[in-house]
Amino acid sequence: MALKIAFIGLGAMGGPMASNIIRKGTPLTVFDIAQTNLDRVVAVGGTAAASVAEAAKDADIVITMLPATKHVLEVAAGPDGVLDNMKPGGILMDMSTIAPSGTDQLIEICKTRGVCFLDTPVGRLASHAIAGKSLFMVGCDDEAVFSAVKPLLDAMGDTIIRCGRPGTGIRIKVVNNFQILSIAQITAEALTLAEKLGLELETVKSVNGSTTATNGQMQVNFATKTLLGDTAPGFTIELAHKDLGLAMEAAGELGLTLPMGATAKATYDTARQGPYGAKDFSALLDYACEQAGIAPPRLKAPASAA
Repeated sequence: MALKIAFIGLGAMGGPMASNIIRKGTPLTVFDIAQTNLDRVVAVGGTAAASVAEAAKDADIVITMLPATKHVLEVAAGPDGVLDNMKPGGILMDMSTIAPSGTDQLIEICKTRGVCFLDTPVGRLASHAIAGKSLFMVGCDDEAVFSAVKPLLDAMGDTIIRCGRPGTGIRIKVVNNFQILSIAQITAEALTLAEKLGLELETVKSVNGSTTATNGQMQVNFATKTLLGDTAPGFTIELAHKDLGLAMEAAGELGLTLPMGATAKATYDTARQGPYGAKDFSALLDYACEQAGIAPPRLKAPASAA
């Protein structure tokens, strides 16, 4: 008998990843609180569930891709949630970006419920999720569990990095996002400075790409989003603020001070207060230019994503 696999959370990242699993030939039962998200995945062959409970009912594997720690804990461990409905001995794979302490809590809950758990947070952008080129940071030291989910990871992405025991995947994701989001703010400021200095954008980008200053925000994310005038959300400033907060929270628990991170977080906090909160985080450039009283720079021709 075929395994029942459920996917809960079909937003900008989860929707494309679930769709890629289906397109590769694996049936999925899917659920999202947003009907439009659910409809998009059903259109490629997903089986819609009316609730978390229905999606997880008797499931062998449940995948969650949700916005924040409270959502994951509620969906997974809340009343009539995933753990109340999936098969004993099944596998819960959380791909969300949440607090490491939340992941640790879920690990312990799964142990008491007889469910195997692994954290597999996702790297790269929404465009990579659509293309089936996501990266996964896997916290799992049980080879049988990893073998069971690997075909699903292969269907969604092209890079799997084993990070260690459960809980290590999310910790590496928090560190990596700390770098990404801080670099995004520096990139926005650098491009604003370049514009004020009257420099030609293509030249600035070319020099950046040929020196150790180069980074994925300048060369990929900004170049394929805001520098083309596209600020539609792949990953919003609001979510970026949340993720940077996770890093600062983790640092605080360890007694670490991260001055650059604190400064970047303050900017995200201000930017998210108005309409920029719902825009792609590359729109930090437009926000910085707005603060400087100048029009944001734009590339003359579309750039290719890496």
